[in-house]
Amino acid sequence: MAKASPGYTCTECGWNTVKWVGRCGECQAWGTVVEEATKTGIQVKMKPVVVSEENTARPITEVPADGELTHWASGINEFDRVLGGGIVPGAAILLSGEPGVGKSTLLLEVASRAAKTGARVLYVSAEESVSQVRLRASRTGALTDNLYLAAETDLSTIIGQIDAVKPALLIVDSVQTVASSAIEGLAGGPSQVREVASVLIRVAKERNLPILLVGHVTKDGSIAGPRLLEHLVDVVCQFEGDRQTALRFVRALKNRFGPTDEVGCFEMTGEGIAEVPDPSGLFLSRSAVAVSGTCATVALEGRRPLPVEIQALVVPTSAPNPRRVTNGVDSSRVAMLLAVLERRAGLKLSDKDVYVSTVGGVRLNEPGADLAIAIAVASAFHDKPIAHTVAAFGEISLAGEIRPVNGGKQRDAEATRLGFTTRIDDKVGTLRSALKAAFDTAKDAREREIDAAF
Repeated sequence: MAKASPGYTCTECGWNTVKWVGRCGECQAWGTVVEEATKTGIQVKMKPVVVSEENTARPITEVPADGELTHWASGINEFDRVLGGGIVPGAAILLSGEPGVGKSTLLLEVASRAAKTGARVLYVSAEESVSQVRLRASRTGALTDNLYLAAETDLSTIIGQIDAVKPALLIVDSVQTVASSAIEGLAGGPSQVREVASVLIRVAKERNLPILLVGHVTKDGSIAGPRLLEHLVDVVCQFEGDRQTALRFVRALKNRFGPTDEVGCFEMTGEGIAEVPDPSGLFLSRSAVAVSGTCATVALEGRRPLPVEIQALVVPTSAPNPRRVTNGVDSSRVAMLLAVLERRAGLKLSDKDVYVSTVGGVRLNEPGADLAIAIAVASAFHDKPIAHTVAAFGEISLAGEIRPVNGGKQRDAEATRLGFTTRIDDKVGTLRSALKAAFDTAKDAREREIDAAF
């Protein structure tokens, strides 16, 4: 009988080929084509395993609730908010983010807070030496006796460190730089990442040990390695931030123990990373005098309402193609709003340069900021300031209608808390009515200032 030729299969999508190739012809992934076992065509009958009495399936109502499987606070309230109340014993948490955004700094602070409560914490650094981690810990004030450091890249050695230290919390920085000697390939390859993650998660479940894993990201912002990594872990958090600003956001993309629409706010300082429980003052200007071209709105980041000030500048130009420059807002959205303002509100903007920006470096991607952008542009066009007490939020359609946005009650409550006495939203109906209400409020405010002065 002729010997069957070996086959090769992609571990990501299941694509088959008769010879090995470096790149999958179906999903275009590199290094995922491996040799599969020779198929004989004979179906081998699987022998069932006898299940012990204590492991026999039982009705869910008869399963006792484990009182220990509850959230315990990490000591950082903003991080606990994203996790749904804290860290769950036995949970595998993956934290990803751009290089230099502050992932290691945040997890070192989490390790320090947990260690100061008396729990043993093992911090495994596969990218830095223990002296380098110690230097950063001394700068951020994270030195404590219950925090154990180890610089290891071998998976079996890390398991040995866990057996020796017996920690209550394990942090691995990062999962793409750890390799297993049982699997061929370089660290960071799909097979290595799959094996390392599977073993660490199995250790977490067997020992009821929470594990925090740092994950690298690719050029497009997705987590490096096979997508299986995100399926294996219990929580996937993304650390976002601009290097030009100190503000950082942590949001949950997947959470088996809590909501996925919470956002944690942090600020990078010289002493490390600090919580920002009330970021309302970061995105509002502190000018005492009303200036034309500004309007405040209340955006929603997950469940958290954030007040943001939008600034606009409109200047005449003789160039055949006027400039449209944006910072912190979607440029295509602004271009659409300018067209609606010209067609539905009568603002001649086709011969003027328009600049639109947010204060504090925050990015607005939701349509709820449409009305504030339009009012700011109209204020800059007419050179008439809008009162500081006005907050606007609403989506603008191509017909010039103001449409309601989600979380209207939350936005309204936050605006009231911050002292915005006038809210302009979908209740005004049309864009023309919204602009009229904004300028009438500004006129009334100026009249009150004149009356108070005399």
